[in-house]
Amino acid sequence: MSKEQSFAKPSLILSLIPVVFLIILLSLNVIVYHDNSSYGPNQFAMLLASCLSALIGVFILKIPYKVLEKKALETVSVATQPIIILLIVGALIGVWILNGVVPTMIFYGIKLISPTIFLPITLVICSVVSLATGSSWSTVGTVGIALIGIGKTLGIPEEMVAGAIVSGSYFGDKMSPLSDTTNLAPAMVGADLFEHIKHMLFTTGPAFIISLVIFSILGMSHSAHTLDAASINEVLVLLKSNFNISVWLFLLPLIVLFLVQKKLPAIPTLLLGTFLGVIFALIFQQDLLGKMTEAKPLSAYEKILEVAFSGFKMESGNVVIDKLFSRGGMSSMLNTMWIIFMAMIYGGMMEVTGMLNTIASKILSVVKGIGSLVAATVGSSLFLNLTTSDQYISIVVSGRMFKEAYKDYGLKSKNLSRAVEDGATVTSVLIPWNTCGAYFSSIMGVSTLAYLPFAFFNLLSPVMSILVAMSGKTMEKIEK
Repeated sequence: MSKEQSFAKPSLILSLIPVVFLIILLSLNVIVYHDNSSYGPNQFAMLLASCLSALIGVFILKIPYKVLEKKALETVSVATQPIIILLIVGALIGVWILNGVVPTMIFYGIKLISPTIFLPITLVICSVVSLATGSSWSTVGTVGIALIGIGKTLGIPEEMVAGAIVSGSYFGDKMSPLSDTTNLAPAMVGADLFEHIKHMLFTTGPAFIISLVIFSILGMSHSAHTLDAASINEVLVLLKSNFNISVWLFLLPLIVLFLVQKKLPAIPTLLLGTFLGVIFALIFQQDLLGKMTEAKPLSAYEKILEVAFSGFKMESGNVVIDKLFSRGGMSSMLNTMWIIFMAMIYGGMMEVTGMLNTIASKILSVVKGIGSLVAATVGSSLFLNLTTSDQYISIVVSGRMFKEAYKDYGLKSKNLSRAVEDGATVTSVLIPWNTCGAYFSSIMGVSTLAYLPFAFFNLLSPVMSILVAMSGKTMEKIEK
């Protein structure tokens, strides 16, 4: 028996004290700071909750402080790999904007807009943009705003347009290796990033296809004969005037996808994608680099490094374009890293004191098979989104709570990471007081409860996760 297991077992009521304390602090942060609650206040709330867990451990459960400290450091060390990946991803995003890969993908995505199929195309465009950027928040804050405006001119109910934007944004966010939540979920349970993404296709794919069919049917009944072509053309012209748009740029993401298919580890794959991105920038964006550097010899090197660590800055004069492409860089990931650090410390304290195990045991006491195990995972993730108001906390805590249970059932860790994403990532935007729900609602000008019935992908993903688990299909077992 380990040293941690030999200490007094906390009761359920005692175990829930840090959870309730954290819920109160997070709710207060949302009220006071609104969308900015994830940029410091929530991290501090998790630190305070960690301190409360440690105090309970020392003074009530009689666990030596050194044991708690050691566990906290061990838990944080688990996050080393995802943090390295996040830093590389930040550099890759900035470089891929500079070299024209992201602008090219968005350019051809926008050109697909047609009045008669506006809703399904909105779903596809937001999926493409979110896949390219790895961010649902950036997608809704840029392309989403434009699509809401276009939908209004077409006479399509804005809650339907908002539902399509939310669905597409979260499909891309969930399936993109550039997404922080997509990196976080497998990291918490010890799964491989690309194995996790491929495994999600079995639940995410059907949810997306069904959503596309539903939006296509709704779109036919709300087709229009007019389209604000001027605003779309302005965006396309600005893209072509600032970047060299070329289909050859699709080679880079195809190379990365090929390496993923060959099961090359995430870190070297993303590093190679970043280095190739620099080469593509030197080949395809010579005019842009010339404008940025004023043709000085070493300035190109300086600007590329600047984009890698600080992100790309766009100054076209168009608000939509500038917001869409002014992002990336290693520094853009620092806040996410901060959240991961604090969440890992909180999870570590809850684990070493036995409080996390007590809560999980109570939930698992009603589990009677793989189907109900996945249902409990999805339900717990949704509950944490409702109570903690933050998807990162939901992902971390759910992942740690059920990790051992999936091992006991002989299931590979990617089954857990998929269930956590199906329950935590996509449902956060459906809750008005969650940071994601509050952000999307304020950006689009559509209330969360108004677009909720039309966010088909987000509603279907948890259901598909449970149905697939109940069928037993794709629930891969650990090899003996």
